[in-house]
Amino acid sequence: MARSALMNVMVQAVMKAGRGLARDFGEVQHLQVSVKGPGDFVSQADLRAEEVLRAELERARPDYGFLLEEGGSVEGRDPQHRWIIDPLDGTTNFLHGFPHFAVSLALERQGQLVAGVIFNPATDELYTAEKGAGAFLNDRRLRVAARRKLTDCVVGCGVPHLGRGDHGRFLVQLRHVMSEAVGIRRTGAAALDLAYVAAGRLDGFWEESLSPWDMAAGIILIREAGGFITDASGGTDMFGRGDIVAGNEAIQKALLSTINRPLTNR
Repeated sequence: MARSALMNVMVQAVMKAGRGLARDFGEVQHLQVSVKGPGDFVSQADLRAEEVLRAELERARPDYGFLLEEGGSVEGRDPQHRWIIDPLDGTTNFLHGFPHFAVSLALERQGQLVAGVIFNPATDELYTAEKGAGAFLNDRRLRVAARRKLTDCVVGCGVPHLGRGDHGRFLVQLRHVMSEAVGIRRTGAAALDLAYVAAGRLDGFWEESLSPWDMAAGIILIREAGGFITDASGGTDMFGRGDIVAGNEAIQKALLSTINRPLTNR
């Protein structure tokens, strides 16, 4: 598959960071048996991956700015372009030796997402999308699933954990989705969940309390795969609100309606 110059830059950066994470992941699996545990090692793996990404991207596009999970916001000389980076999405999975994690990279131009790459080095799956050029898994073109009824669907979600998110609100949402969908999945890596929606592996997805780097690459992947995305109010402020609802046109609307249904006393 022929890639644009921009996509070649992004893929090269993500795969270089991913190769480092793959090596570190092998070490984490050995560290599981130690008394100290792998927590400090994983945090260093995260930082190393971010450093690799930033160095590669700065060399290719020296004027672009950054929004980094670890390093925060970095203004570039070119105010029209910003890289949005999550060097290790699914950190808890990585920490526990669970091979479901990813490097996520997106490019924003004049406030609009124009390209995204998500790479899982444990499975060697590379998801790419560029505005107007479609979405791909390795070299295979992606389309969102075509199911039209929530009762036929497998839906992904994020589950709020200790110290984060509105647990009560999520339990109400879960109760309603459980009564409608054929299955619910929680994998622990939002970027990959969104990539799975683009690939048709999940019919829909919702999560709250997310950061822009969790969502950015997945948003353009789903759009380029023919999908629909809003925030949990039905608007487009996913970054500002930190929530997202995704699927094909019919399933996204049904899922949005279902998670906003009030709790009844039945």
